[in-house]
Amino acid sequence: MNQTKYIFVTGGVTSSLGKGIIAASLAKLLQARGYRTTIQKFDPYINVDPGTLNPYEHGECYVTDDGAETDLDLGHYERFLNVPTSQANNVTTGRIYLSVIEKERRGEFLGKTVQVVPHITNEIKDRMQLLGNSGDFDIVITEIGGTVGDIESLPYIESVRQLVWDLGENNAIVIHLTLVPYLAAAGELKTKPTQHSVKTLMESGIKADILVCRTEHELSEELRNKLALFCNVKREAVIQSIDAATIYEVPNLMLEEGLDIVALKKLDLPKKAAPDLKNWNIFLKRLKNPKHTVNIGLIGKYVEMQDCYKSILEAFIHAGAANETKVNVISIHSEHIDATNLSEKFANLDGILVAPGFGERGIEGKIEAVRYARENKIPFFGICLGMQMAIIEYSRNVLGMADANSTEMNEQTAHPVVNLMEEQKTITDKGGTMRLGAWKCDIKQDSLAYKIYGKDTISERHRHRYEYNSNYVAQLQNAGLIASGVNPDTGLVEIVEIKEHPFFIGVQYHPEYKSTVANPHPIFVNFVAAAVQSKKK
Repeated sequence: MNQTKYIFVTGGVTSSLGKGIIAASLAKLLQARGYRTTIQKFDPYINVDPGTLNPYEHGECYVTDDGAETDLDLGHYERFLNVPTSQANNVTTGRIYLSVIEKERRGEFLGKTVQVVPHITNEIKDRMQLLGNSGDFDIVITEIGGTVGDIESLPYIESVRQLVWDLGENNAIVIHLTLVPYLAAAGELKTKPTQHSVKTLMESGIKADILVCRTEHELSEELRNKLALFCNVKREAVIQSIDAATIYEVPNLMLEEGLDIVALKKLDLPKKAAPDLKNWNIFLKRLKNPKHTVNIGLIGKYVEMQDCYKSILEAFIHAGAANETKVNVISIHSEHIDATNLSEKFANLDGILVAPGFGERGIEGKIEAVRYARENKIPFFGICLGMQMAIIEYSRNVLGMADANSTEMNEQTAHPVVNLMEEQKTITDKGGTMRLGAWKCDIKQDSLAYKIYGKDTISERHRHRYEYNSNYVAQLQNAGLIASGVNPDTGLVEIVEIKEHPFFIGVQYHPEYKSTVANPHPIFVNFVAAAVQSKKK
């Protein structure tokens, strides 16, 4: 078996430069050349996983098939590569220390003093090689979260230094992503922050093999030569990463810059065939040349920050391209909606999506949004909490249960149409205790869901605690809210829909997690198509 090769991606100068997008783009190019490639993210914070983090802090929490609550960058990895990720693809400092402390308590270190070096660093190195040792991949790209020089990143940087040494020549390389800022007053790009960042990396014993420079302006030949000389890298290894109109253009930009060729050369791997990006570029062409435009209202309570609904926004990009339609997602804060301003706020919408979320803030606005979509025959799509809102709205306004609610919002409600699963009632720990990961769902034929999926059984990813209360399903079904998808093991309802409506569907799972460039999610594709039809009418 050939030895797995490793690429480490570190960041300097500032966070949020787009390490995840660069890692995903490089992986895409290597994959398109025929290399089996995967990406993993090591995050320096002490939360065991992002599941307990406020979306405002860290953006959305992305869920894998195996039920891991992970960093939103894993969403980019899947969307670009169309290969599922798992628990092994995202590791935090919290998980590393937890694991080492558990080993210490079991006596596995035989009385040794447990220290950052070697015990923590060894644990990090083991985790970094976990996917590489599986034999499933030729190249493993590891993204190190945070910025070089951060106190919390030091153990990771030291682990990378050791691994590069352990693995030997041509088996591991380091890509350093930095900022080349433009100073308007001086009218020029500055290389000094990059020089400092590379120097900080060298103080930790790591030489950058490739520099990826984030910039708003083209880097001149003179500037590239200067960076190469002062940062001790070859001229061909100074890669420009200029702002792009869409993240999906970045693989092509990196191809033009030769990032994949330089990486393969440094890893002593053959170039193989030129990357096959045919389907990728068909997608890009459709994305850039839409024939229609629709406005979709995204009704949520974290709308101030784009990253909170990252996967949903990306799924609309995939579905929009599939329909040759530009989807304008109009974020509407559910706390700012009530019966008096509904028609004014929703006047220009061709579709309404009620987003997932937790807690009771903004709930009544979401229920009003569902009512508006149902009564005015506007295409409606509810995800997770969005489906629960549809159940509550139908119970209140069609069945006349004025008090109907979820026990999450009102424990005393007379009609708990949404409630906690029995096994959830005793749980006190919040981390990793929801219904998580891939669950099966059986779909009824002759339903909208069956028309969308075209099959009897599907698998979708979940992240929730509360469920549609089985005691109310028959009553609501008789009144017209059809339960068209059910989990075969638990009997819990996964999909609801209304027949007498152009497009009305609520799902308990998160379809947005599985939408990729190669496989846009069918519900999103059909929802956008329904919005296009609705607009024509």
